[in-house]
Amino acid sequence: HEYRVGLTPESVSEFTGRGHSVAVETGAGLGIGADDEAYVAAGARILAGADEVFASADMIIKVKEPLAQERARLRPGQILYTYLHLAPDPAQTDDLLKSGAICIAYETVTGMGGRGLPLLKPMSQVAGRLSIQAGASALEKSKGGRGVLLGGVPGVRAGKVVVIGGGVVGFNAAQMAVGLHADVTILDRDPDVLERLSTHFEASANIVFSTKAALETELSQADLVIGAVLVPGAAAPKLVTREMLSLMQSGSVMVDVAIDQGGCFETSHAITHDDPTYLVDGIVHYCVANMPGAVSRTSTYALNNVTLPHALNIADKGWKDALSANPGLADGLNVCD
Repeated sequence: HEYRVGLTPESVSEFTGRGHSVAVETGAGLGIGADDEAYVAAGARILAGADEVFASADMIIKVKEPLAQERARLRPGQILYTYLHLAPDPAQTDDLLKSGAICIAYETVTGMGGRGLPLLKPMSQVAGRLSIQAGASALEKSKGGRGVLLGGVPGVRAGKVVVIGGGVVGFNAAQMAVGLHADVTILDRDPDVLERLSTHFEASANIVFSTKAALETELSQADLVIGAVLVPGAAAPKLVTREMLSLMQSGSVMVDVAIDQGGCFETSHAITHDDPTYLVDGIVHYCVANMPGAVSRTSTYALNNVTLPHALNIADKGWKDALSANPGLADGLNVCD
């Protein structure tokens, strides 16, 4: 159920317009409503399968980290440009090291002055907003939840949403929850983040400095908990322990948006859209590692908006010159030879 694709037809036309050759696996764009004919019109060659694409290309552009069978197709000197999330994935790391490929990870490319993660940001925005949709659905009784409507109705109090982390994911999750008229609390430890959140949300959300005691208090009242913690390039810290689940109301929902970095709940493990939730101690867990894949068209176009300029520079200049000229892009180099 990964429907995103590394290049849209519009992005392909940018490459072919500069004289580059682009090979696309047949059917690669169907998940965003782009058929092979759209890619051919943009100047791409359609190949029958992934083996042919890997064999013919100098640079592979994907969305998610390569599967084991894809890593086996990589060759020395080949460029891989995609999300990697190596911190919780030693098997992938070992395979990429052995491949001899040049692996540039979207999620560690930085912005001006080494600040921000501009290629991660749009997927964080999507995942943050989607986390509330997914959590609201999981709260339905038929899905194993408490049977709570986040916005409530007149005479019945709104659902309580607790967002752990006030970065891009947390901010976007809180925006959606506030828009549904839920009772929203955001926890963070950075004074600048707390001030920014307070200025933006004013009285529409509670902004709380995160301590263990504060977290436990909020968990005990929560209907929906969003884990939105990121330590760039590292595994996510386990902020909610299994012991803490005993404080929570049966049927409440936890959405771990940090799952592709290992997850910020001790009881999290990565699952797929095919079977997106599981129960631990009566608490519903939603830990889908490719959440934005559910809204593939929005996600693909948002991702291409930020990945395309770097991809064109790599294709035009070669990876060494492109990285030398751009320290932010160089920060994306995770594996080299």
